[in-house]
Amino acid sequence: MIGTVVNSGAIVAGALVGTLLQKAIPEKYKTTVMQGIGLAVVIIGIQMGLETKNPLIVVGALVLGALTGEAAGVEDGLEKIGRWLQGKIGSRHGNVVRGFVTASLVYCVGAMAIMGSLQDGLTGDPSILYIKSILDGVTAIVFASTLGIGVAFSVVPVFLYQGSITLGAVYLQPFLEPAMIREMTATGGLLILGIGLNLLAITKIRVGNLLPGLLFALAGGFLFPG
Repeated sequence: MIGTVVNSGAIVAGALVGTLLQKAIPEKYKTTVMQGIGLAVVIIGIQMGLETKNPLIVVGALVLGALTGEAAGVEDGLEKIGRWLQGKIGSRHGNVVRGFVTASLVYCVGAMAIMGSLQDGLTGDPSILYIKSILDGVTAIVFASTLGIGVAFSVVPVFLYQGSITLGAVYLQPFLEPAMIREMTATGGLLILGIGLNLLAITKIRVGNLLPGLLFALAGGFLFPG
């Protein structure tokens, strides 16, 4: 669990630094920096998405994930938590809803979160999560400087998500084949691409409601490993 603890600490520290810098950075700089981050997130998502060896699995996973997510109201649930936080904290700290939802999705969707947590749980080696901690900490500074303190609260789903994988690693490892990780990574890449497009204000993709697609991608990789 040490990797997840360090990762969580890096996110909170980065978010606090970013929030303190919020008023010191002119709005035009915040906008341009966020656009740069959005472009970087798009590229990362494309690279991950291209890892698939069976695009039909990704397509099917996203379709089934969208149906499941909309029915379950995943995105609405995240936004409700964000609005609750905003009500407790106040709007003077920025758009808490957007900061919480965006940061939670960015930090939880991706191969590093899954593989790092598995490695930490199975071997006690948190090195992948240490690298992720550096990346997340820097990103948290940028996010919080534009989106506010809501970014810091993303540490809760990150801790629960990665911590659960780490603790359950012994039970999950026998079932995880390379094809399953590959297709889940590719599907997650498209979700990250969607986050990037949202950050660039090109569109508004309800990425949260696509999250169940990761589970369908796992299943697809298991059923069709070739």
